[in-house]
Amino acid sequence: MLPVGSNKSDDHEPLLSTGQSVGLDISSLNPNTESSTGDQVPSVSFPNDWFRLGIIPSGSTDAIVLSTTGERDAVTSALLIIFGRRIALDIAQVVRWKSSPSAEVLPTVRYAASFAGYGFYGEVIRESENYRWMGPARYDFSGTMVFLKHRSYDAKVAFLENENSHSLAASAENVADEVQSLQSRRKRSRKTICQANCSVCKETSTPGQDSEDEIPNSSQMIHDNPKWIWSEGRFLSVGAAVISCRNERAPDGLVAEAHLSDGFLHLLLIRDCPLPLYL
Repeated sequence: MLPVGSNKSDDHEPLLSTGQSVGLDISSLNPNTESSTGDQVPSVSFPNDWFRLGIIPSGSTDAIVLSTTGERDAVTSALLIIFGRRIALDIAQVVRWKSSPSAEVLPTVRYAASFAGYGFYGEVIRESENYRWMGPARYDFSGTMVFLKHRSYDAKVAFLENENSHSLAASAENVADEVQSLQSRRKRSRKTICQANCSVCKETSTPGQDSEDEIPNSSQMIHDNPKWIWSEGRFLSVGAAVISCRNERAPDGLVAEAHLSDGFLHLLLIRDCPLPLYL
């Protein structure tokens, strides 16, 4: 995702989950661009290609724990860690340059295991940091404040189209078309909702796998000759869900059909629209 501009300077563009500004420049993927900036993506060193993390729920939503174990319980998570239960997760890297890719200026790099958001979601996280004393209620308060501001941002979004599903990118030509398109999509048969011990997630690994080297690479699921789809305009929100992001407010998740380690980012693109329609 390439932020083109906003109502504020580049240093205050709301992105991702840490309250700091980050972004993702994928201009090197544009076939109309002569020069490539792919070599300027920073190298980040990890202990190894596959490393294990144990997560004990103690946050405001605990979306990762709920999406993987189905229980928001610290004792359950601790026991699963002790017994060595493993489950594969995708991690999204978000890179932001201050203005444009440059060898002189190091970019800001962040990682997301659940959700990354630009626009509304980023603003809510940034605003909520000022009200941590309110506990989880700060998200409701901050969300209401940000919603009433109704700010939109210029952005370019590029993504690989999945040949097995229809693109959900809404047309910017007519708001009525967007509503009609949304209604028609609701009539389609629902896909498998990701839950604890999900049958779809189990298909990503076979029972005989015992070592990290045998864990399947989710990138292998991308089909040959992928097609890049570009969407440009003013957006109220650009979201990317790595997992279903189940929580107590949304038991089935923010994206109920997202699955663990499936190699996909599930985009939620909300173009600029009147406040009642956004609600």
